[in-house]
Amino acid sequence: MKRLVTLLAACVLAATAGAPAAAGQLLDVAVINRTTGQRVAVHTHQGRLYVAGTPGERYAVHVANRTGARVLAAVSVDGINVITGETASPDQDGYVLAPHQSFEIAGWRKSTSEVAAFYFTQLPDSYAARTDRPDHVGVIGVAVFREWTPPRPAATPWPRPLARGDGAAGASESRAADTAEAPAASEAKPSRDEMRLLRRQERIGTGHGERERSEVVYTDFRRATQQPGETITIYYDTRANLIARGILTRPTPVVAPNPFPAGRFVPDPRS
Repeated sequence: MKRLVTLLAACVLAATAGAPAAAGQLLDVAVINRTTGQRVAVHTHQGRLYVAGTPGERYAVHVANRTGARVLAAVSVDGINVITGETASPDQDGYVLAPHQSFEIAGWRKSTSEVAAFYFTQLPDSYAARTDRPDHVGVIGVAVFREWTPPRPAATPWPRPLARGDGAAGASESRAADTAEAPAASEAKPSRDEMRLLRRQERIGTGHGERERSEVVYTDFRRATQQPGETITIYYDTRANLIARGILTRPTPVVAPNPFPAGRFVPDPRS
């Protein structure tokens, strides 16, 4: 049984309440701008979720358990497990959240007491590129698992009375079907045209920043299923790149009227 990281306490930020988030059935996920303390707006395009990042800005991944039971969240950034540093897979270590618990994952886990801060940065400076794994920069993933619970003992049936004319009581059969949650729908992969466009443009990734305090402890967690109950994926890039790819629309400048533009006296109108 694997030992997995659990959170010591819920960390709910009042400043983020009611802001846009990626809502799943088991978990809510949001990207927090740590400079402003606000959630970054999530944009939907062709069934995918996107956020805009600015190089140099620190960010965190905010996760909130929506259920009344413990769940495990295996979190990846740029295709790398944020706890172990391995190339990410859903079956790796993750954060265990208590019922209705929230937490901010602010960086790459260095120990049970420290993380190296997440920040948006140019591709060559990203942790993925600096560890020779640049192929999957620009994506945050959370695979969510329910916890296994032992089945309830079957009730002992009362003897069935014989009906008149029966020679013997029929043998009763009991069939128990193992219930496994259906795996979450697979995310749509970027098209070849999108991948070529991303290669031409300067993408951003997530850097390995300064060490910060972040207390966690180990716990045991047995997954109810081998496949995650759901997987939440959020893609990110600069606002300029998202506009170039047609994911965001270019803002139209609005010129506000000036109450005192010029003029000393009232001129005559045109006839």
